[in-house]
Amino acid sequence: MNELRVNLISDTVTKPTSEMLAFMMEAEVGDDVFGEDPTVNALQDKMAAMFGKEAALFCPSGTMSNQIAIKVHTQPLDEVICDHYSHIYQYEVGGYAFHSGISVSPLPGLYGKIDAVQIEEAIKPIADWLPRSKLVVLENSTNKGGGNYYTLEEIKPITEVASKNGLKLHLDGARLFNVLVETHESTMEVGSLFDSISICLSKGLGTPVGSVLIGEKTFITNARRVRKVMGGGMRQAGILAAAGIYALDHHIPQLKEDNNRAKRIGQLLTKCLYVESVLPVRTNIIIFTLDSKMTSAEFLQKLQQHEITAAPFGKHAVRFVFHRDITEAMMDKLEDTLRIHFSREI
Repeated sequence: MNELRVNLISDTVTKPTSEMLAFMMEAEVGDDVFGEDPTVNALQDKMAAMFGKEAALFCPSGTMSNQIAIKVHTQPLDEVICDHYSHIYQYEVGGYAFHSGISVSPLPGLYGKIDAVQIEEAIKPIADWLPRSKLVVLENSTNKGGGNYYTLEEIKPITEVASKNGLKLHLDGARLFNVLVETHESTMEVGSLFDSISICLSKGLGTPVGSVLIGEKTFITNARRVRKVMGGGMRQAGILAAAGIYALDHHIPQLKEDNNRAKRIGQLLTKCLYVESVLPVRTNIIIFTLDSKMTSAEFLQKLQQHEITAAPFGKHAVRFVFHRDITEAMMDKLEDTLRIHFSREI
């Protein structure tokens, strides 16, 4: 059996490069709970400056940074408006209710995207029996929407609606840099449209751990306290923060190649008879639906026989995620398996 393993289960499976590891080992560290880790501070300052904000906060995970933002922006009995495919609604264990005591208004968008008209219509009137609409969360790119993304021109009307109605606007930008290498829009422009932004470093950017929450100084001051109560206060975290600095300086251009590889396989899947449909491939994620005769479990079991791993996304749906650890040899193997070997087995 070919020992070349292809892991498409997520872009969170990336390993640090030797250069990144060397950079991490040289990091100057201190106690971040006391604000005394110079490398963490440097990462936070770097990210805040990139997006034109006053401050930032290094967190262990994207889920934590999103949940901190929700907690700081809302009060119990408030409501967050988001797409029904949103990560905060689908994959964060109902954290908005657990941590913040708020409800959610999930809207049916298109491939994970909602628009200003939908949001304005969803804002609830003031009444004793209704939660108060206080926060809108957008996800860019959209995970469950197949890597779809918002452009700045699509976000601007949403920013206006939020501002006009006294709502805060948070960006779950877990894979934002996969978007920006496609749109060529600037981080400063993105920052100007949101009250807070969460950026994941441990997906396509290839760091082992971490996410950064970005916002104005008062927001981040409050966020630090919420991070602490959630157990996210780390000590000599500069070793991890250094990986983020290295990734921001060296790994962003690779994301374009990751996106291109996803589009390449997406085109191949549209020609496979065992595939019923493929969501539009715009960044590094592919979600496709199999012919009704085959379940995702059966499909993934067959892929495993060829040392290829991916994620089920429903009874007949599968997700592939491309990342910096995928090589051209792996691409060749994947294409051969999907086009030749796999078709024969079916």
